[in-house]
Amino acid sequence: MQPPIFPICAAVPAVTALLGSGPTRLYPFGEAPQGVALPYAVWRIINGAPENYVDGPPDIDRWSVQVDVYARTVSDVTAVAEALRDAIEPHAHVVRWGDQDTDPDTNNRHIGFDVSWWHPR
Repeated sequence: MQPPIFPICAAVPAVTALLGSGPTRLYPFGEAPQGVALPYAVWRIINGAPENYVDGPPDIDRWSVQVDVYARTVSDVTAVAEALRDAIEPHAHVVRWGDQDTDPDTNNRHIGFDVSWWHPR
């Protein structure tokens, strides 16, 4: 009961060129290992629900998903965010461009965005 963000993104060469493969550094929120190599991205479900019907069981689920990208430079964080956006948009809709900031302790760059994802069961 999760959006297929990882398998879809990990199948796109532009994403794996930036986030690697084996592992692809795209993690569920809270699962990125301590000291993970940059750049990397995390995602989390903000909310979700089945599309319920009166006359039968749901056939599709929907989620709001937050994606956060971290990298050393503005150009790197932007490249990863754009690659993820391009991988996701054939399957879901980006609905918000979020924070763009710099961590004061690590000086790492961050970009976030939200996705509305509907996926058939």
